[in-house]
Amino acid sequence: MEQPEAQQPATEEAAAPEPIASEAEPTDEADLTAQSEPTPEAIPTDEAESMAETTATDEAVPTAEAEPTVAAESAVAAEGEEGTTEAVGLTFEPVKKREGKVDITPKGEIRFYATGRRKESVARVWLIPEGMGQIVVNGRPLLDYLCRLSLSEHVLEPLRVTNTLGMFDVKATAKGGGLTGQAGALRHGIARALVVWNEELRPALRRYGLLTRDPRAKERKKYGYKRARRGFQFRKR
Repeated sequence: MEQPEAQQPATEEAAAPEPIASEAEPTDEADLTAQSEPTPEAIPTDEAESMAETTATDEAVPTAEAEPTVAAESAVAAEGEEGTTEAVGLTFEPVKKREGKVDITPKGEIRFYATGRRKESVARVWLIPEGMGQIVVNGRPLLDYLCRLSLSEHVLEPLRVTNTLGMFDVKATAKGGGLTGQAGALRHGIARALVVWNEELRPALRRYGLLTRDPRAKERKKYGYKRARRGFQFRKR
């Protein structure tokens, strides 16, 4: 009966090394991390993504072979437009500017037209180059129409400033206002017509204020006054 009691510790000692073998086995946490990490074969690389993008863009972008066709079509359209402009250029079209325009009479005369204004007067002026220096207003000579030498000199000021006196025949029509207003309108119209003829004359005419419309005009009458500002005469008795 004593021998079985002595063999029991031996069995316990033999069973003790079993946990050492279990340490070599992977723990539960290690299993989870190993399972969560994807394999490098499953993850797409950057090169694969870039290649996919380039292939998609190559399919979307049109080929270079189609570009020459568009350019050819635009060239043909341009040639067609040039042909139309050349055909239109055969017929004369007036050249319009800010001050006036250039036109040709049925007789073949080139005229430079402009409009002048002063007070209530409006003047339409035509300059005909290579003339004798004649100035006709409403079918009458300038001095005969204005009746005053000071007004005629006022009209000729743009021609004197630009040294073009005698180079043009001037034909004009004036309406509205009085002789002073019509003289100012003629002066303004001649200055603007000279700019239509030669743009380089603008600084000289601008220096003397010949291109600026004179804004001065008669002030309107007010009620309670005899004129614009003149009061009625006061009488005490």
